[in-house]
Amino acid sequence: MPAELPELPVTFRPTRTRAVLLGLGAGLLAAFVVIAVLLPSDGARPWHTTDRIWIVLTGLLVAGALTLLSRPKVAADQDGVTVVNLTTRRRLAWAQILRVNLRPGDPWVLLDLADGTSLAAMGIQPGIGRARALHDARALRALAEAYGTGKQTAQ
Repeated sequence: MPAELPELPVTFRPTRTRAVLLGLGAGLLAAFVVIAVLLPSDGARPWHTTDRIWIVLTGLLVAGALTLLSRPKVAADQDGVTVVNLTTRRRLAWAQILRVNLRPGDPWVLLDLADGTSLAAMGIQPGIGRARALHDARALRALAEAYGTGKQTAQ
């Protein structure tokens, strides 16, 4: 567990995974654009402008999907936590979070909530940076314990 609580506000996100995904998306988009520009416009089987546009649009679609995969984060502040996953965003008060779990083999942190459900917090995932994910999970757990019980209201 961290020696002291992280300073709020704090954002947890898989930075290496995000950098890889965004870099790959930019590189692939550039490759699709270069291919679209370099395709022959004459000869036995010429490529037309509409073909080139579709190739670039395919590159944009791939880059958009990789950008979507890089979106997850967990942002904590004095009032609670905002969990941003691939397509959803959910705001939680500290009191709603009963437990922060990151067990061996879990793809990301799971939050046990007061309503009896669990919420995936994909912003903390051990994929590329396991040590960082463990540190972030412990920090979020410490924050949830400190702020969720009402013991600490200001830092």
